[in-house]
This record gives sequence, C-alpha cells and structure tokens, in this order.
Amino acid sequence: MAVKKYKPVTPGTRGMTGHSFEEITKSKPERSLLVPLRKSGGRNSYGRVTVRHRGGGHKRFIRIVDFKRDKRDIPAKVAAIEYDPNRTARLALLNYADGEKRYIVAPTDLKVGDTVMAGPGAEIRSGNSLPIANIPVGTMIHNIEVKEGRGGQMVRSAGGAAQLLAKEGDFAQVRMPSGEVRLIRQACYATVGQVGNLDHGNVKLGKAGRKRHKGIRPAVRGSAMSPRDHPHGGGEGRQPIGLAGPKSPWGKPTLGYKTRRNKKTDQYIVRRRSKTNR
Repeated sequence: MAVKKYKPVTPGTRGMTGHSFEEITKSKPERSLLVPLRKSGGRNSYGRVTVRHRGGGHKRFIRIVDFKRDKRDIPAKVAAIEYDPNRTARLALLNYADGEKRYIVAPTDLKVGDTVMAGPGAEIRSGNSLPIANIPVGTMIHNIEVKEGRGGQMVRSAGGAAQLLAKEGDFAQVRMPSGEVRLIRQACYATVGQVGNLDHGNVKLGKAGRKRHKGIRPAVRGSAMSPRDHPHGGGEGRQPIGLAGPKSPWGKPTLGYKTRRNKKTDQYIVRRRSKTNR
C-alpha cells in the first residue's frame, strides 16, 4: 500500500496525498453482502443533535463483515481485496468450499488465491482465526473477541496489531496497539496477522471538500465564539483559555481529562497506556 501525491495544480492539491489502491482487485462490492446505510445527520429519534459535525457526505452501503468467524473448519479462498468506505481497513472477499461468501478484515499479506480457515485446528497463518489458547506466545493478532462468541471487537482498524504476551490459567495477556496490556480469556477467538492498509495515517486530505465527502461538517473553535456559546469565547481580541483549563462547550474538562467509568473491566487491565501505569 503506497501513498500517491498530487501535482499542485490548485491550492487544494498542494500537499494533498491519497491512497494508491494498488492492492484493490475488485471495484464493485458483492451485492449479496450489502445493506443500505440510512444517515441520521448526528440526530437521535427525537430529531435532536447528539453528535455534532455530522451530515452530508457521499452515499454509502454497509458491507456485512464476518467478525465472528463462526464458520469453523471449512477452508475459504480469497476471491478479492476490496475497498470499504465505512472503515479504514480493506476487506477480503472469501469464497467458502460450500459456496457461501463472506467479508473479513484483510490482513497485511493476504492475497487473492490464498486459503484461510477458522477453527481450533487452523494453521498459524495470516488471516486464520483461532482461539487464543491455540495461538503461540509472541504472535501478532487482530480482530480480538472480548467475550466468547460475540465476535471480534478490538484491533480492527488499518495497521492495527496486538501482541500475545503470556498465558496463565484461563486468561492471556495481550498488548494492545495503544500499549495497554489486558487480560483476555483464552477461549476467545482472534485472527493471526496485522490489519492491512498500513499507510492510512499518512494520507493528507488537503482540502475541506474531502472532509465533506466523508460526511464531516465544519467545526468552529470555541475561542472564536461568544461567551454564551462556549467557555473559551468572549474577550477583546484573542485570549488564552485561562487557568481553569480547556473545557467542552458544556463546561466539562477536556483535552486529556480522563472520562473512563467502566469499573467492570478495570480488573482485566494489567498495565494502562498512560505513563504513570495506573
């Protein structure tokens, strides 16, 4: 996966980069695995904006992705590597031996014609899905289940990879891409390898229009607002934020303020990603 540069023929293309799509082998998606996407514009069932800066964007279809990998011990051949507008990773279209077709998140070195399989007896090879108990220590994994049978929920974005550090009892220690070390049950499934599209973070949009194509509307700085609209607003000329620290539009601390309130999973965190290792 390479990043292509555009000639600076306009101010918007100066410094703009994009995907080369050299790994994509099929331009049109599998129709049987598509679902229409109804846009909400960031509004809930009452019509009130609950997520700001959403709206517009190009029309999309949802690709039904197999995160559970519950078709066990049946080999599948990779038919195509496809683009998905709803995620940063690429998708691999699998044709199973019994005729069924499914999408999975494409690992880095998975190519058309490769054979993948899910199940306890699968080989330790990129794209294969196994219980963590059957994966050797030190292996890079992705699409990790948090609860058995629920499907992969962690490490699914472009370039993501976690490392299996140790096994003890019913749990295994896994280092996440953030550096956090978590305990995950060995009965949970994970996929071997690293998620593809490694250069996704190197792409520079270059102009506001590409943000709008993604369905992201403009965001206004709080310091440019009036004091009734934002805690950072007001004042003659430009003013610093102040000693109280940065705030959200609703007066809550932000920019580094910890908001995690999930005490149920605190016991499964061996080492936090913060420098203090709390």
